[in-house]
Amino acid sequence: MPLTEIGCRTRGPGLTEITAEVEDWLTGIGAGDGLLTLMIRHTSASLLIQENADPDVQTDLLNWLRRLVPPADDAAMGWLTHVTEGPDDMPAHIKAAHLPVSLQIPVSDGRMTLGTWQGIYVVEHRDRPHDRRVAVHFAPD
Repeated sequence: MPLTEIGCRTRGPGLTEITAEVEDWLTGIGAGDGLLTLMIRHTSASLLIQENADPDVQTDLLNWLRRLVPPADDAAMGWLTHVTEGPDDMPAHIKAAHLPVSLQIPVSDGRMTLGTWQGIYVVEHRDRPHDRRVAVHFAPD
């Protein structure tokens, strides 16, 4: 199977769901049984499988990440040295180091075996909107 990419425009810090785009791609290639691999091609964003029913989950996750890793101009982050790209840059790299940047999802009969309330998200860690690219590969059984 050839490697492809799925594009995603984020709106700044937050979770942008790409489940439908991945499902459409699997349908388009006529996937059967196998393993889907996704990898985000950026060092300041992540991928995540998370609940897609209650938006409070996303709010709580983002608030937790902000508390865990505040901006570089916060007094608690005075130890950072990589600060030339703005107060959100190095914290974005730290957040991406804590969350997955790749995912593997079993596929059965052309459908991802996600749970009922699970979706695939690009997690933007930078303050501004970005165009993100996710490499996608399907390996049939």
